Parts: sequence; C-alpha cells; structure tokens
Amino acid sequence: MAKTTEVSDKIIQALADYLKRDVASIQPTHHLRDDLGLDSMAVIEMLYRIEEVFNLQIPDQDLVGLTTVGQVIAYVQDRVAPAPALAKKPAAKRSTKTKKA
Repeated sequence: MAKTTEVSDKIIQALADYLKRDVASIQPTHHLRDDLGLDSMAVIEMLYRIEEVFNLQIPDQDLVGLTTVGQVIAYVQDRVAPAPALAKKPAAKRSTKTKKA
C-alpha cells in the first residue's frame, strides 16, 4: 500500500517536472489552473502521467472533481490503497423449530 506521503511526493514531483518548477513551490492547496497555470490540455496531460506512474485509469467523469493538487492526491490515494477487508459476520442461526398452524 502506498503511503499518503509517497503519493503526495510523486504527484508533486510530477507537477514540478512538468512545470519546470521547484517542488517546494507546489502546495496541495494550489488550484491546477488558477495557481499553477495549467490549461485544460495540460491538466489532461498531467493526469495521464499520473495514471502511468500509479498504473491506474482515471475515468473522464472523475476529471471534473480534480481541480486542486490536494484533490488529485486524495483521489489517487483512494485508488491505490487496497480496499479494506470486509469483516465476516457470523452466519445467523436458523431456527430449527417450525411454527404450528
């Protein structure tokens, strides 16, 4: 399982490489378009790179909600973390008694 800091570091590093900026200049609160200056095509390119790094696919309908660096980090973290194991409930005991009519 990837730790949140690993996911965060990889995403911020990918953004820094793409933007040719210092890693320290990119914060989770930054808006991809407003703060980092990415246009629609650049956002798609960045998300494609993130898909490759984390070996996942981001459905088109999910792109709308990914507007800040922090949202991208949270989204990827949720996708790469293994699903929690479902706790097995003990099977309910069936009554062996039959109702009398």
